[in-house]
Amino acid sequence: MKKRVLGFLLTAVMAMGLFAGCGPADTGAPADSGSTDAATESGDTAASTGKKVAVAMPTQSSERWINDGNNMKAKLEALGYEVDLQYAEDDVQAQVSQIENMIAAGADCLVIAAVDSSALVNVEAQAKEAGIPIIAYDRLLMDTDAVSYYATFDNKGVGTAIGKYIEESKDLANTDESYTIEFFMGSPDDNNAVMLYNGLMEVLQPYLDDGTLVCKSGRTSFEDTCILRWSQETAQQNCENYLTGFYADDKLDICATAFDGFAYGCKAALEGAGYKVGEDWPLITGQDAELMATKNIIAGSQTMSIYKDTRLLADKCVTMVQAVLEGAEPEINDEEQYDNGKLVVPSYLCTPVAVDKDNYKEIIVDGGYYTEEQLAE
Repeated sequence: MKKRVLGFLLTAVMAMGLFAGCGPADTGAPADSGSTDAATESGDTAASTGKKVAVAMPTQSSERWINDGNNMKAKLEALGYEVDLQYAEDDVQAQVSQIENMIAAGADCLVIAAVDSSALVNVEAQAKEAGIPIIAYDRLLMDTDAVSYYATFDNKGVGTAIGKYIEESKDLANTDESYTIEFFMGSPDDNNAVMLYNGLMEVLQPYLDDGTLVCKSGRTSFEDTCILRWSQETAQQNCENYLTGFYADDKLDICATAFDGFAYGCKAALEGAGYKVGEDWPLITGQDAELMATKNIIAGSQTMSIYKDTRLLADKCVTMVQAVLEGAEPEINDEEQYDNGKLVVPSYLCTPVAVDKDNYKEIIVDGGYYTEEQLAE
C-alpha cells in the first residue's frame, strides 16, 4: 500500500517538475530553478525596472527560510527588481520595524513571511495606505484586508500526507496491534500549523478513537501539542518529558512531528533515553526535507519528511510580484480555503510530497534539490 501512495506522490512531483526547471545544486542550499527569465539563462543581467521589492523573512535559524530568501532574491533580481531582503530572527518587534523601514524606503511591493501575523496588522495598514501591495509568503497574514495574494504549499495537504504515511506504514486499517504515538505540532501563531494539524487528525483520529493508536500522555489537541515559534528545543524537552513520564516501562512507536526541527529534537531525546536506530527506534515524521533531515532519513534516524520545493514556491511568488507590479492578474488555484478573518485571500498552493528512504533519490537527488555529494558529507 505504501508503494502505491509513493508512486502517486512521485507522479505529483514529476508534474511539479514540468513547472520548475531544476538545475544541480552545488552548495548546502537547493539549486535555483533558473526558470524566471530567458535573459538569465543566457547569462545576461536583466535591465533594472526601477522598482523595489521588499522581502521580510522570519528567521535564518531554519535552513528552509534561508533557501526561500535566497531563491526569491535571485529570481527577482534576474527580472531587474531591486530587492531588500531582511530576516527578523523570530523577533516580532524586529519584523515590525523592518517592514516600517521598508515602507519608508519606498518599496513598491512587500512579500511577508510573518513571525506573528497578529503583530503586523497596523504596519500592513500603513502599507495599504501608501499604496504598496502585499503578498503573504507561506504563512497567511491574518486579520488584515491589506494582503493581495498568498503563495504557499497545501498546508492541510501536508498534514494529510503525514497522516497517510503513518497510516500505511503501520497498516493501521488492517492491523490487530496497537501503537503508541505522541504529537509535536507547529506554532499557535502560524495559521499553517492549524491546517496541518487538521489534515493530520482527519486521517489519524479514527485510530485514536478505536485504540489502534494510543497517546499515553493524552495530549492530542492542537492546544496541547503546539510548539511556539517552531522551537526544536521545546520539542526535545516535550519528548524527554513524555519518555520519562509515560514510557519508562513501555516503548514509544511513533513521533508525529510537523517539522524537521522537531524530528531532530525527538531524535536527541530518544538517544538520551537509550533508544537505538534499527532496534527500538520509532517512526519519526517531519516537514521541509532539510539537508540534515534527508541525511537522517538515509541513516534511519528519521523516517520521512515532507518535501517542499522552495524553488517552485519562490517561482510562484515572483510571478505574483511581477503580475502585481505590471497591473496583471497572477495565477491562482485556490479562492476558498484561506479566510484570514477579513477576506478570503486568493492563493496559489504548491503540492507537498512525502519522501523517505525508498524514494528520496528519485525525488530529491534526481530533481536536483540536493546532490549525492551533499548527502554524503
